[in-house]
Formats: sequence, C-alpha cells, structure tokens
Amino acid sequence: MIAPPVTGAGAPEGSVVEGEVATTTDVATAPVVAVLEGAVPVTSLVISDVVAGSGSAVAEGATVTVEYCGVGLASGALFDSSWARGEPATFPLSGVIAGWQEGIPGMQPGGRRLLVIPADLAYGEQPPPGSGIAPGESLVFVVDLVSSP
Repeated sequence: MIAPPVTGAGAPEGSVVEGEVATTTDVATAPVVAVLEGAVPVTSLVISDVVAGSGSAVAEGATVTVEYCGVGLASGALFDSSWARGEPATFPLSGVIAGWQEGIPGMQPGGRRLLVIPADLAYGEQPPPGSGIAPGESLVFVVDLVSSP
C-alpha cells in the first residue's frame, strides 16, 4: 500500500517548485507537497507537468482514472486524497471543478501534474461544508494520471 501524501512548509528534497508550491517527482509514491512561505492566492490557473507521461493525451470531457491530493494554498492543509483512501479515483472531467476541466486535458498516462487553481475555478466563496477549504481559497492539486480511455 502506498503511504498517503504529506504536506510541509519547506521544499522537500527532490522536488519541483512552481511559484510558491513544491512537490516531489516520484510517481511510484504519493507526493510530498509544500506551500512555501509567502504564498498568495492565484488569479489564473497554473498548470505544471512535474513528470511527463506518454501515450494518448486526455481529451476535454474524458473520463480519467487518477491518484490525486488536494491542499489549500492558504492553509497548507491536505483536504482530499485518493492515496489516503487507498485507491485511484475514476470520474468524467465534466463532473469536476473548472480548474480540473481546464487543467487535465492534454495530460498523458504516467504523468504527474501540479495544478494551482484560483478560487473562481474551484469552489469560490462557498466551498463544500466540512471540506476544510476556506471561502475564496486557491487550491493545489497534485495529479498522477493512471489512465484515460
């Protein structure tokens, strides 16, 4: 079983830094994600391929199977993780937040992508109750694409 993701304040060893966010690159393990000091809410979607995949790229609206974790940019706290649940998640992109709908197409199987999503492409001022996401919070997702038909 793969250990769940870990969050921290400093850039982990062997990580890629994008703006004020760092994540590890080993797709064989759950990521270590760090929100670095001075992080401020983003106003546009940040997409960074931490590890390039190979094969057919995800099309808009496709159904994907992914391992992922979500971290609040302001809090640095993990709020969701397929790794912590012990199995990948499968869903159509048409059923998720706009930041994923825009940020996952083009990704290839075996790749790891970092998404930093502004609040208006996530949950805005009304995040799901009990989610641990603050109103207006930018979100960080590290996504490993397992497959896409």
